[in-house]
Amino acid sequence: MGEESASFESIFINQPTAETNPKLEKDEETSKLTICNKLSFGIGGVPYEMVRSILGFFLQLFLLDVAQISPFHTSFILFFGRVCDAVTDPAIGCLICKSKRTKIGRLMPWIIGSAPFAVLSYFLLWYVPPFGRGRFLWYIFFYGLFSTLLTCYQVPYSTLTMFLSCDLKERNKATVFRISKLFNGNTSNQHTLESILEMRELYIIASGAVGSIYLFCMIILLVGVRERDDPYTKKSEKPIPFLKGTKLVLRYSPYLKLTASFLFISMAIKVLEGNFALFCTYAANLQYHYQNIVLVILVTAVMIVPFWQFFLQRFGKKIAVYLGTIWLIPFLFLMASLPNNLIVAYVAGASSGLSFASFFLLPWSMLPDVIDAFRLEKPQIKGLETIFCSFYVFFTKLANGVSMGLSALSLHFAGYKTGACVQPQSVAFTLKLLVAALPVGLIIIGLIIFRFYPITEDIRMRNELALEELRQNVHIGGQSLKNVENAS
Repeated sequence: MGEESASFESIFINQPTAETNPKLEKDEETSKLTICNKLSFGIGGVPYEMVRSILGFFLQLFLLDVAQISPFHTSFILFFGRVCDAVTDPAIGCLICKSKRTKIGRLMPWIIGSAPFAVLSYFLLWYVPPFGRGRFLWYIFFYGLFSTLLTCYQVPYSTLTMFLSCDLKERNKATVFRISKLFNGNTSNQHTLESILEMRELYIIASGAVGSIYLFCMIILLVGVRERDDPYTKKSEKPIPFLKGTKLVLRYSPYLKLTASFLFISMAIKVLEGNFALFCTYAANLQYHYQNIVLVILVTAVMIVPFWQFFLQRFGKKIAVYLGTIWLIPFLFLMASLPNNLIVAYVAGASSGLSFASFFLLPWSMLPDVIDAFRLEKPQIKGLETIFCSFYVFFTKLANGVSMGLSALSLHFAGYKTGACVQPQSVAFTLKLLVAALPVGLIIIGLIIFRFYPITEDIRMRNELALEELRQNVHIGGQSLKNVENAS
């Protein structure tokens, strides 16, 4: 490990600093993002984060208790949807890499074109069809379709971070603005026919509201954000072929370590989200407080984001990851040990929000650091940002699909009875394992892998100076070439 860290650092330690080449005033001005730009970018991230939270907290509960799908078939739906979602990430990334740049950029057309169809498929995902025999296929199809269309939004939006500004600090600030959460849903769990019909109507109303917000946020993103071209390579250089670029990305050690660590942490969060409603209902007798507890978690997560931004600037991103994830562990065990204590549930919810905020912020704040480090190692290679982002999302979604499918399957073997008001004690015990023991184990594995992530704060700051030097050289080279062409 010592030799690897030393060799990684040696790549950048001799890089020239920005002090050797003054910044051009014009480039400095175009690097800055206004508050309007940052807010528009943040609002553009709401659709994915919003539906991600809603699907994570509610879809399993909806399929089991509202749509009346068996646990076995529910596990298959969740697994298929996640796998479909994951597999489309590199496919969409490949298509984006081959896309030609338009007047509004190379990424924006994908965001705009997919949004209306994503809203329609999302609405149908929460609709309970009048037939019973084909519901299983209905939800498989629309969950897979919506996941694919959401990928067409998320991959280019995530890549857009790299094309907001040349200033790394400005990009980090913009990332903070994207951590916004909206929440809607109904968690009542009375299984009378009248109540189930009422819940179906509420889910439809909620899905319509979410779809409207989705389109509104997409419009704000389009109007308020300008996609910039790559400032570190000449415009004449062609992007590297997708397959060759994929091999380079998947062999890059810092990227693999960061992805693997957050893969396990993401699995922990997803298992907790997916089973929390059932835990409150059948293991903690808190079904009437579940929505309020989740609201506390999400509100706390949004409010605490500025704290994490200050913390990572003061102490570094690696320390923020350790503190943010470890903080969650004792409260999970406390909630599982005292499941019927309402005060403990709210305290654990508020404390969990602190960890959720770090999880939502840090992965997407650290990925640009990895891309920048790769760019310094191979400055002649262009167009890999989409590949980095698409496979980053791919591995996380695939792991989430496996974890959610296995958790639903665990409930099946524990004897979960669809539509029943009371579940066996084996179900309650299984739910405690799914919201405490399993997430903690996954978090520990993720942190052990993260221990070997090589980009420290010193290396990150050194890279920032080297990138500024690279950008200035590209700009000066481009200006010289343009002057020669004009003279000839």
